[in-house]
Amino acid sequence: MKYISEFRNAAIARELSTKIHDEVQPGKNYHIMEFCGSHTHAIFRHGIQDLLPKSIRLIHGPGCPVCVLPINRLNMAIHLAKNPRVILCSYGDMIRVPGKDGISLQTVQADGADVRIVYSIMDALDTARTHPKKDVVFFAIGFETTTPPTALALQIAKTESLKNFFVFCNHVLTPGAIAGVLDNPEIRSLGSIPIDGFIGPAHVSAVIGSQPYEFFAEEYQKPVVIAGFEPLDILQAIRMLIRQMNEGQTKVENEYSRAVKRCGNITSKQRVADVFELRKMFQWRGLGSIPYSGLKIKSEFSPWDAEIQFKIPDQTIPDHKACDCAAVLRGVKKPTECKVFGLSCTPETPLGSCMVSAEGACAAYYTYGRFRENRKSL
Repeated sequence: MKYISEFRNAAIARELSTKIHDEVQPGKNYHIMEFCGSHTHAIFRHGIQDLLPKSIRLIHGPGCPVCVLPINRLNMAIHLAKNPRVILCSYGDMIRVPGKDGISLQTVQADGADVRIVYSIMDALDTARTHPKKDVVFFAIGFETTTPPTALALQIAKTESLKNFFVFCNHVLTPGAIAGVLDNPEIRSLGSIPIDGFIGPAHVSAVIGSQPYEFFAEEYQKPVVIAGFEPLDILQAIRMLIRQMNEGQTKVENEYSRAVKRCGNITSKQRVADVFELRKMFQWRGLGSIPYSGLKIKSEFSPWDAEIQFKIPDQTIPDHKACDCAAVLRGVKKPTECKVFGLSCTPETPLGSCMVSAEGACAAYYTYGRFRENRKSL
């Protein structure tokens, strides 16, 4: 239980809460965005908001890879799955996300498509080896955390000359999303909120390190504190941000020093650089088009690139009219401010990705009972 129980000490949590209450300045409001969806769930699961003064507002950011994937990319995966020659392999959290007309990968699976949930891309590689007469496509999504395994799998496929294995790449980059939240005019036109500082993601930072956030601290004058997912991690990160804001500082601090280094994981970063390159533009759900925020497979690995080897129609598809996922992802609205939240949109009958995803803000509100706060307004 090391690094778990010691970061869930109730007495220390109460002490940190008291110190945060003592350090907030009268009449001053603090707007802090936790970028990562896992932080959002940890905040609700451990009741972090109940330990904070009312002057601190936690804003739930777009850090859920399932949530930010636009419907057109999901529909491209559904198109692949409908191909009778294809076995589509995907992480489980993408299976129930509704696409155009509410159709999901689970829907087409029920209609006979060979859609398989895998726990690792290596499972997809094994599927390709054991089904040589089928084309096996891995639906790759995620931030920098899940990108190195995809790069490794592509390198293995090339080494083995595995001709029936392909990757449909939808990997995106955390720094690009942060820049989009702060600086993208397309996002600002849709509504904006003040952000005074960021709780930086944990798993992503273990790969890329703390150095990439230094640009945001300097260029946008926004403090960043990288935090782990335990309650004491988050409380300590909030306290560190409050101190920076009170002192007028804008720097990157690393609360999660037991796992994150400034340079990150050099081996993983090099593997990614060997296989992927930046896309000039990538569409994010709720955030619009953000330049250099996504990855594509390099030309030397094109024989394993599903977008090149298959003809996949790509068209812009609007979100469900009643769904406010885009506003939730921008932090403009709380999940409870969506008219369908908890009514027609529940984890059992999701209308949007923020409810179906294990890291989505709507799912967090619903799972941990936050919807009861504003239930009368629904």
